[in-house]
Amino acid sequence: MPTFEEITRHREPDPSEDPWVDGPPPPETITIVSYDPEWPRRFRTLAADIRSVLGDVVLDIEHVGSTAVEGLAAKDVIDIALTVADSRQESVYVPALERLGYFLTVREPSFHEHRCLRLRDPRVNLHVFGPDCPETLRQRMFRDWLRAHPDDRVLYEDAKRAAIPGGGNVMDYNGRKHKVIREIYDRLFRAAGMK
Repeated sequence: MPTFEEITRHREPDPSEDPWVDGPPPPETITIVSYDPEWPRRFRTLAADIRSVLGDVVLDIEHVGSTAVEGLAAKDVIDIALTVADSRQESVYVPALERLGYFLTVREPSFHEHRCLRLRDPRVNLHVFGPDCPETLRQRMFRDWLRAHPDDRVLYEDAKRAAIPGGGNVMDYNGRKHKVIREIYDRLFRAAGMK
């Protein structure tokens, strides 16, 4: 289990590391849509498909990100956190996921050995980490905090909408939300007695 220090540290990938498996994605128009009650059902279907091809390789699978928060407007992209025994052992999970249409886009050894696979239809970002990873705990804590705190849910939605102008890729959009995300993390960590 990660320590409080590991969970509360805002760790970033090594900026000298090129995480893109086949080059960075082209710029895309970011569109925020109203919360869709179909998102949880879509996640359950996707999770069942992943479990069907990976079996015991799946240690845990969770719906994370904005589409996992009822009432929160978001990009129409399901974020899934998949825990496997060792995310570095791509041969254990990537080929089976490719049969479902996923493709590996990100490999970040410096960021908890994060791997990200995408699915085009429906749009999915599948984040793969190893067990007891601080980042998966952080993702769940952030999701659960937003579910329980409407003021911060509104603050985060406003930050998402404000981050759209400026263009670039999704990483640029994400970077423009960092200040508000860190404010919310600070509140939730203090409330959990971690700071």
